Amino acid sequence: VQYIYLIKTGEKEKKNLDLVSTNLRPGAEQKVVFITARVHPGETPSSFVCQGIIDFLVSHHPIAKVLRDHLVFKIAPMLNPDGVYLGNYRCSLLGFDLNRHWANPSPWAHPTLHGVKELIIDMYNNPKINLEFYIDIHAHSTMMNGFMYGNIFEDEERFQRQAVFPKLLCQNAEDFSYSSTSFNRDAVKAGTGRRFLGGLLNDTSYCYTLEVSFYSYILAGAAPAVPYTEEACILLKPILLQHT
Repeated sequence: VQYIYLIKTGEKEKKNLDLVSTNLRPGAEQKVVFITARVHPGETPSSFVCQGIIDFLVSHHPIAKVLRDHLVFKIAPMLNPDGVYLGNYRCSLLGFDLNRHWANPSPWAHPTLHGVKELIIDMYNNPKINLEFYIDIHAHSTMMNGFMYGNIFEDEERFQRQAVFPKLLCQNAEDFSYSSTSFNRDAVKAGTGRRFLGGLLNDTSYCYTLEVSFYSYILAGAAPAVPYTEEACILLKPILLQHT
């Protein structure tokens, strides 16, 4: 497919950290959507969601074409390949929760995180690139439905703008719950991608954690829970892209 590129951004224990990118457009001004997944190895639904996003972006759907024409998508489908290979649930090869080390990742101890952070900072410092969205995909072991975590800002207008995207998802994705979505700046979350990049990037950037349940989602007004299957994760999440 001509509009998709696979870039090897790093390697550890001979397992690559790959980056999928659409329409590199060297030298042109770019509006970028950066998506990461599987920083916690045991959260397998995040990979299914990420696969659904990639499948949609490479499809012939007219909305996918519009997205490719106007945005550059950069996707790191597996931030913790060593942890996945070893069968870990949350940590890396060396026992670190990578999603608590965004503030100061070590190239030795957290090489994949270090590489992705350096790439994002390079884009941030490039006057021709505007990083519009950062979305980190996770799976939740206790809550139902899909939902998001966002950031709180002192600027009320900026905070209100952060809430628009989750509201659009709630209106258009039957499995997404705005009531479960929350905005916070808890100290224990300070090292996460969503929190760190939300503080680093300018006020035109939107940073979120997208969570999808391990189990089920409940439709409005319907009592029975609908199980999340691999197919459901892959098919439902392209709605995420249609409102970026």
